[in-house]
Amino acid sequence: MALDFSIVGSATEPHPVTWTSDQALLYAVGVGAGTDESIDELAFTTENTRSVPQSVLPTFPVVLGYGAPRLSYGDIDLTRMVHAFQSVEITGPLAPEGSGFYSSTVTGIHDKGSGALITTESLLTGPDGSPLARMSGGAFLRGEGGFGGDRGPSTTWAAPDREPDVVVEQRTVPWQALLYRLSGDRNPLHSDPAFAVAGGFPRPILHGLCTYGFVGRAILHAAAGSDPARFRSMSARFSAPVLPGDTLSTALWLEDGEVLFATRTQDGTSVLSQGRAVVEPEGAR
Repeated sequence: MALDFSIVGSATEPHPVTWTSDQALLYAVGVGAGTDESIDELAFTTENTRSVPQSVLPTFPVVLGYGAPRLSYGDIDLTRMVHAFQSVEITGPLAPEGSGFYSSTVTGIHDKGSGALITTESLLTGPDGSPLARMSGGAFLRGEGGFGGDRGPSTTWAAPDREPDVVVEQRTVPWQALLYRLSGDRNPLHSDPAFAVAGGFPRPILHGLCTYGFVGRAILHAAAGSDPARFRSMSARFSAPVLPGDTLSTALWLEDGEVLFATRTQDGTSVLSQGRAVVEPEGAR
């Protein structure tokens, strides 16, 4: 196995992408929309409800790069690669259907000791090149560290010294990964039991970005009044895998437009950490 360190700084050409109303609906139900009877999510899960125009979940752009060209990281064992962190910043209006261009740049390969962290930045633009969403992410390759490289920047925060303002409980279902994978991520780590075991997991795990989407919904409803136009950005570190069927408990601290959050499963395992989101005040636009 060998990482290709020459890819740092390499970028893909802007690739044409399109998305449809059906894709936006599928993504929404894939991240649990419509399963909480206390929250009206028909705007995200239907396109023909009277007086309810279809809207798009703010985290939807993270799946629009599937199918676009990807840079090779080298000769690596994909069973040992997991998502490390993700951020999304919404910079333009997202319609239920549309088109544009998607491009990615490898920004670094960092030595974390037990593994290597590959960081990327991606940009989704409209047909005219205007930015719609900026994303950054990290892939952690277990067992590929120790090459003497830079550890990379570290950004941390401590939870405020008070109880969270809101705690949101969300239950995933045993088939959650099978549903979410239809939005584009067909990595067998999330569906093939033998592949998951080869990667050191007891059974297929939930996509990190599926967990991310669940928590994005929690932030949207608890901190942004269910209004996607107020949701500006979200970032988090993936600290442990989620198994389909787990319950997610997200603690949110509301701090003057910024939301700090952390997510655990029903047994207390931290699965999203160092979470930050920015929401606009009601009526700011």
